[in-house]
Amino acid sequence: MDLKSVLGPEMVALHLKGRSKEELIDELIQVAARSGKLADAAAARKSVLDRERRMSTGMKNGIAIPHGKTESVKDLVACIGVSDEPVDFDALDREPCRIFIMTLSPADKTGPHLQFLAEVSLLFRSDEKRLAILQAKSPEDVLKVLTQ
Repeated sequence: MDLKSVLGPEMVALHLKGRSKEELIDELIQVAARSGKLADAAAARKSVLDRERRMSTGMKNGIAIPHGKTESVKDLVACIGVSDEPVDFDALDREPCRIFIMTLSPADKTGPHLQFLAEVSLLFRSDEKRLAILQAKSPEDVLKVLTQ
């Protein structure tokens, strides 16, 4: 999958303000809504929070990948947020997270969602890439790290 086909600068938010899982998800939903790719922000938010209640999407190495399936999108929608402060996201390694990658996908399409998550998970195994994203000064910087 070509990450550039899913992510543009408008889908990257630096300096997230949220200090809880729910606040961060709300910020990311707002990013997706501003893009015009989201028909119903409330329904999308509910799908992500419902998924989060079943099992946390806090991974390892300071990364969380909240996601949901919703009729609010026609195709895969993804956005990335970076927080200046670590936030508890119930991660697998019990460490707080600073990098948040949210995906929303149609309920009837699994392939693009899984392909995107696989691509992104490979990128974030690199300490150098994670650090570069945390130090990024602009959305374009984040995208450059992800697509190199």
